[in-house]
Amino acid sequence: MTNESKILAPLVPGEFWPAADRPTIYFIGVTTHQSTIMQMFPAWAEYLGIGDATVRGMNFPPNDRPEHYRRAVEFIRDDPLAQGALVTTHKLNVLRASRDLFDELDEFATLMHEVSSIAKRDGKLLGHAKDAITSGLSLNSIIGNGYWTNSRADLMVCGAGGASVALTWFVGQRSHGRNRPGRVVITDCDAMKLAELRSVHERANLDAPFEYHCVASTTDSDRLLESLSTGSLVVNATGLGKDAPGSPLSADAKWPDEAIAWDFNYRGDLVFLQQAELQAAQRHIRIVDGWEYFIHGWSRVIDEVFNLRLKWTEQLIRDLSALANRCRA
Repeated sequence: MTNESKILAPLVPGEFWPAADRPTIYFIGVTTHQSTIMQMFPAWAEYLGIGDATVRGMNFPPNDRPEHYRRAVEFIRDDPLAQGALVTTHKLNVLRASRDLFDELDEFATLMHEVSSIAKRDGKLLGHAKDAITSGLSLNSIIGNGYWTNSRADLMVCGAGGASVALTWFVGQRSHGRNRPGRVVITDCDAMKLAELRSVHERANLDAPFEYHCVASTTDSDRLLESLSTGSLVVNATGLGKDAPGSPLSADAKWPDEAIAWDFNYRGDLVFLQQAELQAAQRHIRIVDGWEYFIHGWSRVIDEVFNLRLKWTEQLIRDLSALANRCRA
């Protein structure tokens, strides 16, 4: 069997899950079979020297039952050829349902109460939260060094899930000094998620002007968007536009001049970016999808799961990106 084998059907709750027949990294998500990683992984595996390894999805609806997440973690732990997993959308729920199954959690997983990477090493099950690294790398590639200092623009993050926790943790690091947004506006329709996010910020002793807004409708989000300063970065971290239809904003939302619209998604309807695109010419808005975030996220987790200990040079990232871009095209 080679890395050119056909894409395996995703595992879903309530069905029989066969043991892996070769080294496998699992992808715990919502619509994993639609992800570019399924076409991209063989080329990356060959380039990285991990031989006959493959990737297989595990599809769960958002906020699925805890026992389903627990079954996934136990399955990965107990199957000798299961190397580990990348977790998206369900990062908080996976750890909440199965924390006792992990032998070790890294600093970020403990702080953020989430896992984006599951690995096995020396008989131990390890949980890591990689988004704190990957969101920072992606953000820097978008705005460059010193953006906040030079612009004093705001940051608005729609959604208070795991990706938002990681991004706001990075932005709030005291080491940034004055290079931070004028405001960090965080919205969600779930007050409990906002409270959990605030708790992370307090425990981490972050230094940023955070605002937490529980929004009842897109009208509430639109009002906050309109209050942002010129050049603000607006992020869709809700999953809307990929895991579920729609956008956190309405079609009537008024974007700030020279804004940057960043969707953590790179596939799906991407309604959020479509809305920004309608005002892009008039307001000089820059549109950024989640492709680079996807590249950084997967490459870091593959490194951890297969214990590759890669040296993260600019050439390595360029090579991985080039291979991935061929599949996306």
